[in-house]
Amino acid sequence: MRIDVSFNNLGDILVHTFADPLKRAVQIAGGKTALLDGDRSFTYAELYDRCARLVGGLKKLGLNKGDRVAIWSDNNHQYIETYVGVPAGGLVVVPLNTRHAEPELRYALEDSGTTVLLTDRDASGLSDIVEHIIPLDDAYEQLLDAPAAPLGEGVVEDDLAGLFYTGGTTGKSKGVMLSHRNLIANTFHWLTSVPQTRNDVTLVMAPLFHAAGSNGVLASIWTAGLQITLGAFNPTEVLGLIEDHNVSLTLGVPTMLAAMAEEQHSNPRKVDTIRAIAHGGSPIATEVVRRTWTAFPTAEMIEVYGATELSPLTTALRDEQDLLDDDRARSCGQSIPGTDVRILNPEGQEVPAGEIGEVVVRGPNVMVGYWNKPEQTADVLKDGAYWTGDLGYMDEEGYVFLVDRSKDMIVSGGENVYCTEVEEILYKHPAVLEAAVYGIPDERWGEAVYATVVPREEHSNIDPEELVGFCREHIAGYKVPKGVDIRQEPLPKSGPGKVLKRELRAPFWEGSDRAVN
Repeated sequence: MRIDVSFNNLGDILVHTFADPLKRAVQIAGGKTALLDGDRSFTYAELYDRCARLVGGLKKLGLNKGDRVAIWSDNNHQYIETYVGVPAGGLVVVPLNTRHAEPELRYALEDSGTTVLLTDRDASGLSDIVEHIIPLDDAYEQLLDAPAAPLGEGVVEDDLAGLFYTGGTTGKSKGVMLSHRNLIANTFHWLTSVPQTRNDVTLVMAPLFHAAGSNGVLASIWTAGLQITLGAFNPTEVLGLIEDHNVSLTLGVPTMLAAMAEEQHSNPRKVDTIRAIAHGGSPIATEVVRRTWTAFPTAEMIEVYGATELSPLTTALRDEQDLLDDDRARSCGQSIPGTDVRILNPEGQEVPAGEIGEVVVRGPNVMVGYWNKPEQTADVLKDGAYWTGDLGYMDEEGYVFLVDRSKDMIVSGGENVYCTEVEEILYKHPAVLEAAVYGIPDERWGEAVYATVVPREEHSNIDPEELVGFCREHIAGYKVPKGVDIRQEPLPKSGPGKVLKRELRAPFWEGSDRAVN
């Protein structure tokens, strides 16, 4: 397949948009398999053609540059075609959280002004706010029955590529505006941390509606690798795909890694092709890293940290498995080349090494802003830098240690308690599968430390007082949980897999004169 590229001036070859990874892949590996989705496979030439015809079909519906196209679906080949093709054609993709309830979906669709919704589920209740709802079945294929539209034509790097609605773990969801420049820059940032070649096989198991889930898509296409999409996460299916297709790379959230490790330890499969397992989205306990690595000993464990507002990556901790007994194991690594990470006090001054402040990031990956929310944008974007709301410190070698979200910090009797420190201790107990620490009201101290724990199946009858006593042996008294709630079902999580602590806190703060963060 021949892709025409015009070189009218030098600027044309210096500007990168979503069309460029596709064009390069077709140029160097047009006949190579690009994508596997169940029993369906597509070469790079076919992927490019389907993306171009998708854009052609959308334009036949009357869409013009900058119009929004939402997708509400599990991971599949249509998702990747939409995620890459829609921006490459000058439109804006709006990935929707598959775990959101109808009011949350309506909010995102109305707020974004979406014209077309592509979906693999019943969206009839949203027909009053979206002009075109197209199921990802024969109707989607009919949409592609259109002349191919040129990809990249009239598209520049500062154009909006996507609106990513935040998970809402600390408040109302916001549409994060990410440009082609933001996402292309972060693709290169990713490739500096996890170099890839055309021989790599990437398992796309993190949900693509989350920026971290989609981060590796452009990297795999740009390097002409193979991607395999996984729909709903299932650890048994994950191991089967790794074994059957020689998967070499994957990325997930800590809860996914924990489930994969449990399954591999219980029912081992041949997984020695895995060379890297990256994780992010929320802090991880070193014990979860250790158990994952012992289940997948050929893998380099890589922690990545960032935010949707950062497209999403900004730091990486390489060879995490070699640091399990090192203090740096509790860090999220050093800044990725291309990003500038500082720890600042509220006045915007950099604090000394080891001192806690707010993590602030500069770079081409910093979002354009929040859609239709200038005040909230101004709160977090200051002089071109993004103030993450995460509290942390940096050591003398630039390793960043997160201590908590600023809104999750517990202040008990004037002492700051960082939830991750307490969670780290709980995870060391052999009975603990999942743990979340948060603050509850206390008449004497203002707030008290409290924990919810999901035990391993063989420890389902664990006495909460045993866990309290275990914590008391390892941390100061004011950090020890006042109580531990034993929960047999998994902790509540957002779509990207972050624990929703606000749901755990809410019953304790009901009727309080203090709002639940």
